[in-house]
Parts: sequence; structure tokens; C-alpha cells
Amino acid sequence: MPVLPSSFSQVCDGGTGLICATFRSRLAIIRQSVVRACQTTQGAIDHRLGLRRGGNFLRDLVTKPVGTLPNATGSITRLAYAKAKEAGVDLDPLLRKAGLTIREIEDPDARLRVRDQIRFLNLAADVLQDDFLGFHLAQQPDLREIGLLYYVAASSELMSEALRRAARYSSIVNEGVALKYLDGRDVGVKFDYVGVSRHLDRHQIEFFTTLLVRVCRQLTGLRLVPTRVSFAHRRDGNYPEFVEFFGGNGEFGATADEVAFAPAIKQMPVLDADPYLNKLLVAHCEEALSRRASNQGSFRANVENAIVPLLPHGTARAGEIARRLGVSQRTFARRLSLEGLTFSDILENLRSDLAERYLNNDDLSISQIAWLLGYREVSALTHAFKRWTGKTPREARSRAAS
Repeated sequence: MPVLPSSFSQVCDGGTGLICATFRSRLAIIRQSVVRACQTTQGAIDHRLGLRRGGNFLRDLVTKPVGTLPNATGSITRLAYAKAKEAGVDLDPLLRKAGLTIREIEDPDARLRVRDQIRFLNLAADVLQDDFLGFHLAQQPDLREIGLLYYVAASSELMSEALRRAARYSSIVNEGVALKYLDGRDVGVKFDYVGVSRHLDRHQIEFFTTLLVRVCRQLTGLRLVPTRVSFAHRRDGNYPEFVEFFGGNGEFGATADEVAFAPAIKQMPVLDADPYLNKLLVAHCEEALSRRASNQGSFRANVENAIVPLLPHGTARAGEIARRLGVSQRTFARRLSLEGLTFSDILENLRSDLAERYLNNDDLSISQIAWLLGYREVSALTHAFKRWTGKTPREARSRAAS
């Protein structure tokens, strides 16, 4: 357990008044997050820092059990809920369909399952008729509401450190999306879904990428333009809002979800850097990581996430998926069997889900959809879709439009 300093002079470089005043001010702002990062030693921390509970700062590190599925703080869900409520939407049916309760929404300490969060965002976007709900929600909050994750980045000295730490500690906020720091020709962050089906999501990932760009701009005081913003999900058409915000460098239907900047960002100083505060927060983030249980979710979700990018290329075969997941074909089959599944079951259901999603996009032709699902001929898609729904793809699309 990292030991907190017994006095401010230990943190403030010999007790220099100006530095101590700054540290006291910033620690007061984030005291809730620090305390909650170390709940197991609440009494000791309160005694050392003279803190008391209270306030309504966004909680990052609450560890209420919600089962073995990846969970999250639920801040995006609560933002969407508030927006829908303001619009006069009847929210009870949406909550039931998403597997959520009003008690979970109203309790800021409650962590939500990531899959339920994704479902609610999809439902809210539909009822609000906002196809860019995640993108819009990410532009609402004060970035300080992100909590400890924001402050550990904002107190770093260089942007390279800020991005590394944001990636390392992101699971404290959302266990279903693992961030990886990219340090190559471009510098940035890659998002990988863990134990959650990526193909179901659109609004959550657009929220994350938009928020990340906002954070980078605020920490540097510059309107940084990413060299690359890529999304695994598909969108077609022109989107002026995206172009204006991301600088026209967005790509949909990519092989990975990434935000990247020019290498010069690595050495950019963080305007509000505070090495004393950063050292303290990093220690608490490390402690929080070590004490959190790993909720890996279902093996099925990981299989689905490996299948989707391979479908158009016709290489989504059990042996290739097993190889990509780092297991033998025998272990692959056994783990699916433990969940009552076979590879063919997953492939069939995944194609069915994606077909319905793609048919809602009028910019995609039936032949394009067949290719995206790994069918060489439109007739193969038509036959499969009729087996799933009793209708042809064209009939389904025309009924949805009427």
C-alpha cells in the first residue's frame, strides 16, 4: 500500500509556501477520488490528510460488485439518461430493455455492466433520433468530471506521459475497453474491447475518442488535429460535425479503433503539470489496479470481436480465430462448449445481427452487405437472411423504410 505523506512539507519540497498552497488547492479538488481509490484504508487516509466524506465529485474507483462481466462507472449512461429525460422520453421501457434500473442510474456510486451501457446508448440514440449521440455527449461535460483519470493525466509533465497513464489506468473507469499507448510513426491510443462485443457498439467508442481529443487539446492549450481517427464500425456519407471536430481525418470500417497524433505531441508540455501531485496520484492508481478483480466477460464476446474484421476477407474460420486469441483449436472448442456454444452458432448469429444493422444503412447496397458478411454471392445472403427472418434483405429494407 503506498504510504501517504504525514505532512504537506514532505510533498512540497521542504515546505515551500507557494508550492504547498498549490498542492493544498489541487488536493482539495480531487480529495474524493483519492479517498475512494483507497477505500480499504479510509480511516488512515482521513487521519493523515484530515479529509472528510462529502461533495458530489464523479466517483471513479467505487468497486461495488456487479458480477463477472466487465463494468464501468456508468457516467456516459447517466449523461444519456439525463438528455433523454430532458427531452421528455419515457425512460422505464429503455431501462428494462437495457437491463438497468432507475436505482442504478440514480446511485452515482453504482457501476454498470458495459454491455448494458452499450444497449442503453443504442436505445437512447434511437428514441432521440440522434445518430451521433456519443459524439454529442462527449462535448458536454467539464473534463474534470472524468475524475482521477483526468487528474493523473493533467498533472503529468509531458503529453507522452499523460497518454501512457490514461491508457494504463483506463480500466478503473471502464473494464470493457482496454487502451494501448501507441508510440511509432504516430503517437496516440488504440482501443481494444475485452469481454464485450464490439459490433454492438458505436456511441460509446465515439464518446471515448471525442473525449480523448478534447483532453489533449485542454492539456496543451492547442487545437490539436489528429493525424488519424479510425473506427471499426461503419458509417457512410458526409458528416460535417466529425470533419470540423477531427479535422477530416476520420475513417470508418477500419481494422482498429485508434486516435493518433503527429510524433511532436510526445514532447509537448502539459500546461497544468504538477509532478508532486502526479506522484501521489500514480501511487493510488497503481494500488487501485492491484486491488480490482479482473472481469473478463464471456469468451463469446472475444470470439465475435475477432471474427468481424475477417468476415469481408472470407478468413473468419475457427482455426484462424483460435490462433488470434492465442489458444489451440481444442481449447477454443472447449471454452465455447463451456458457454453452450459452437463456432458455427456464433458466426451465424453474428452475421444475422450485422445484416440487420447494415440494412438500416441506406448507403450500403445489398451486394456490399453480402461482401461485408463474407458471402461471395448476393444469393447466399438472401438465402441466409430468409432463414433468419422469413424475409429477403430487400423486403426487410423496404418494410423498415415504410
